[in-house]
Amino acid sequence: MSSESWPDRSLMELLGIALPIIQAPMAGSNNWQLAAAVSEAGGLGSLPCAMLTPVQLRDEVERVRAQTRKPFNVNFFCHHAPEISNAREAQWRDRLAPYYRELGIDPAAPVPSSSRAPFDAAFCDVVVDLKPAVVSFHFGLPERALLERVKAAGAKVLSSATTVAEARWLEAHGVDAVIAQGYEAGGHRGMFLTEDIAAQPGTFALVPQIADAVTVPVIAAGGIADARGIAAAFALGAAAVQIGTAYLITPEAMTSKVHRAALTSATDDNTTFTNLMTGRPARGIYNRVMREAGPLSDIAPAFPLAGGAITPLRQKAEAAGSGDFSPLWSGQAGALGREMPAGELTRLLAAEALERMKTLSRA
Repeated sequence: MSSESWPDRSLMELLGIALPIIQAPMAGSNNWQLAAAVSEAGGLGSLPCAMLTPVQLRDEVERVRAQTRKPFNVNFFCHHAPEISNAREAQWRDRLAPYYRELGIDPAAPVPSSSRAPFDAAFCDVVVDLKPAVVSFHFGLPERALLERVKAAGAKVLSSATTVAEARWLEAHGVDAVIAQGYEAGGHRGMFLTEDIAAQPGTFALVPQIADAVTVPVIAAGGIADARGIAAAFALGAAAVQIGTAYLITPEAMTSKVHRAALTSATDDNTTFTNLMTGRPARGIYNRVMREAGPLSDIAPAFPLAGGAITPLRQKAEAAGSGDFSPLWSGQAGALGREMPAGELTRLLAAEALERMKTLSRA
């Protein structure tokens, strides 16, 4: 499958990959196995690092490199440390207390920490030492000094934009490509200049507007799970796509049993945004706590603290086979997923997309 066949090869040439398919980094659901499989197949595998320590990051990178010599991406969050509010934490614990009692958990037991570490000097030291080909960020970019060190180490830098204004800001601050994350995408919103979820554009309204607004390559993300979505993204000005949900049901993913079960019965209308799981809006499949507490809560502690009090409930429920309190992240196209190895899926998506684009060009 020749890269010459693609209508826009700018992103492939920039990153040194054979296929314009990026596996979305999905913290908690993917590790080195999925990243290595996608990269070895010709796409860009991604390693989510927000839940890792620098030592674990080094180990994961070494494991990827033991499986493939092809480029891969390491991804970091750029959120600010939250302000602790004892009153808000207490309200949150009170709201969840009935569930604790129902599941036989002491409501007064210490709350586990919810770890989502922002990119810092310690992570940067590992990146500079290991020199991955691609480094991506979510929720903006790190401080300039850290970003300059990443770029000086030779990494190409990507980051997510949910609006044209964010895309312009990212380009002005030095990214090599912009990930246009639409409303349809699963997981956390990459928004950093706005918090207005209701105003977020959909992928296929956002992509052409960002493509018109920036000079760097644009990567379409959100609601893309098959050849039709890939072909549409290219038609609208994207140079690649980022796909997450479709990879969650591959054997290489770390997706839990309850999450896999939810994904295999996904529909177009069973996801919504929730901040209950972490404190920051993310798209996932409706479950019990989202229905009963409301998917968005004013008392959920700031990201990532809300996840602490949810964790004991999640663990107890999942042990009984229930996803009532789990973050069942999924985009709106979850029903289009196909269960197969990640490398096979990557190659098949690319082949089918090229065939569809050829068919459309002859029409």
